[in-house]
Amino acid sequence: MEIVSITVEKRSVCGKGPARRARAAGKIPGVFYGPNQRDAITLEVDEKEFAKKIAVLEGSALVQFDSPTPELKSRMVLLREVQSHPVSGAVLHADFYEVDLQKKLEVTVALHFTGKAAGVEAGGILQPIVREVTVECLPTEIPAFIEVDVTALGIHDSIHVADLKLPAGIEPVYDTNFTVVTVSPPTVEEVKVEAPPEGAVEGAAAPAAEVAAPAGEAKPGEGAKKPEKGE
Repeated sequence: MEIVSITVEKRSVCGKGPARRARAAGKIPGVFYGPNQRDAITLEVDEKEFAKKIAVLEGSALVQFDSPTPELKSRMVLLREVQSHPVSGAVLHADFYEVDLQKKLEVTVALHFTGKAAGVEAGGILQPIVREVTVECLPTEIPAFIEVDVTALGIHDSIHVADLKLPAGIEPVYDTNFTVVTVSPPTVEEVKVEAPPEGAVEGAAAPAAEVAAPAGEAKPGEGAKKPEKGE
């Protein structure tokens, strides 16, 4: 994989005030740490250089420090975390984690779904369940992304993490063989039956209640006389 070089400088002071001043001067404050690093080192990197070399990278990129500070020069690191402004998106802080090129580590790698699933051609819906997975590999073997071909997937078919085709030397990390992507059947639109207007049922039954009484019988309420004895 490509190794990106970036210039960093050690910060002599730390805290919110110095960090704000560093950003105002076009610098991004950061920190360098690792398993073999007893104490974290605060540093800063040029904002424009970071945007040009680091921000455009996808996934866990391997970075080499270039620095006038001996304890930082030539260190191999991964960009572990980036804090960004919630509105402007500007990078506020960066964490760099030192790695040993001879030791495997766990990293998160993005998934790229390619092809058009057969199930989608039949009207189904492609549903990615996850868009990244954790893998274990050497730092120099970290892929930019993992390609997942969904062409053969029919409706109700799925690809699980164990099915992923990974480059040699890269192993997926998981406890259960979870689903990565599936094709669900097309949704059937429910046909709604409109309820009749209020009073429509009562109105329809009314004529039956008004059927004329047989000849010789008086309708209730018309003042029919009770027959006298002998009539």
